Amino acid sequence: MIVFIDAGGWLSVLIESDQFHEAGKGYFQALMAIGGQAMTTDFVLDEVVTRLRYDVGHAKAAKFLTLIHEAIDEGILRVHRITEDLWAEAEAHFLRYADVRLSFTDCTSFALLSAQAVDEVFGFDAHFEMMGHILQPKPP
Repeated sequence: MIVFIDAGGWLSVLIESDQFHEAGKGYFQALMAIGGQAMTTDFVLDEVVTRLRYDVGHAKAAKFLTLIHEAIDEGILRVHRITEDLWAEAEAHFLRYADVRLSFTDCTSFALLSAQAVDEVFGFDAHFEMMGHILQPKPP
C-alpha cells in the first residue's frame, strides 16, 4: 500500500495534544505494521517542521528531522521535491480553485498526486477528498 502523508497526518502522530492524535497514531502504526510505503513532499515537511518548532519546540522538530532521515534510509519513506513542472501545475490548481481556501502547499501535493498513484492520503484535510483521493483515517 502506498500512502501520501499530508502535514495533518504527521502532526496527528507527533503532537499528543492534537485533536486527531489517537486516530492518527493508530493509522500510522497499522500502516507500518503492514509494511506500507509512505511518501510526502519537501513542502509538506517544511510545514510540519515549522509547526512543530512553533507549537511544541525546537527539540521535537529536530527529532522529527532525524526520524525522517532514518525513514528515508530504511526505504519506508520517499520525499518528492517540488520541481518546476509541479510548481506550474500547483499554480494552475491554486488559480482554478479561487473559491476554495487551499494552501499553496496543498496545491503542490495535488500536483504530485496527479502524477503519482497512491492508495490513500493520510491526513485530515477534506480538500484531498474534493480532489478525488481516499482520505484516511476517518475522524472519530
